[in-house]
Amino acid sequence: MTWHFTEDAAAFRTAAARHLAAEPARNTAVLTLMDRADRLGWWTEPDGRVTGVLAFSPSSGLDLGATTEEAARALASPADTPDAPVFPDGGEPVVLRGETAAVEAYAEACGRSWAVTGRMRLFRLGELTPPDPAPAGRGRVAGEADVPLVAAWTREFAVAIGDEPAEDYTGFVTERITEGRLHLWEGPDGRPVSMAAVSRTIEGQARVHLVYTPPAERGNGYAAGATEAVSRAAVDAGTGQVLLFTDLANPTSNALYRRLGYRPVTDHVGVELAAVTR
Repeated sequence: MTWHFTEDAAAFRTAAARHLAAEPARNTAVLTLMDRADRLGWWTEPDGRVTGVLAFSPSSGLDLGATTEEAARALASPADTPDAPVFPDGGEPVVLRGETAAVEAYAEACGRSWAVTGRMRLFRLGELTPPDPAPAGRGRVAGEADVPLVAAWTREFAVAIGDEPAEDYTGFVTERITEGRLHLWEGPDGRPVSMAAVSRTIEGQARVHLVYTPPAERGNGYAAGATEAVSRAAVDAGTGQVLLFTDLANPTSNALYRRLGYRPVTDHVGVELAAVTR
């Protein structure tokens, strides 16, 4: 049993193909990150089966995919693995995300103090159910003229979820709008009042994200309308699995997505580890 590491996304795809294909939802973060990660890894059992995967970048931290607790503990003890260093330039992760059991196994085995930064639940769409009652207004695909508004909302969204906002989200939102992956909900007077986006489809799955309604417009069901619209667009495009993450501390959003037809897959946790001192 051992971890193997590479910087080559194609080599990683080949080595972990069966595991990634069998659990695309549970591996969604790694699938999304693998083409821009600095380090990719897979854990093999004695019979050659892959039962763990990871993606790591010094700037964004370590994301574990569907990974056993045993594999996570071994990852936290680099001396037990044949490939060294485990992380490029000795950049041991400070930020760690993934399924709860694996992340906590790593954190407890790494010998550093750590604190939970957030608990999330991964949902997968079953049968899409329109909101009832339907919110007033209509949905539409965002266009070029919407970039300034959506960039401002994205900054507000980052602040609302506790992230450090970027200086400028223009490029970030332009990419999603140009590719038709961001939908707006317009209120009865035609003003945009909510938004939702969906990631590119990778290995047959895509994730809904950037679901945001400004505070003054909340309580009218607009987020349900935007989420249903972007989810339906993904389904109509042939996406096999439509996923999303929710904050477990937000019962409103968790209940909303259930009503729309999303079903729980697994719980995730994010942790911050104490930096390594040398």
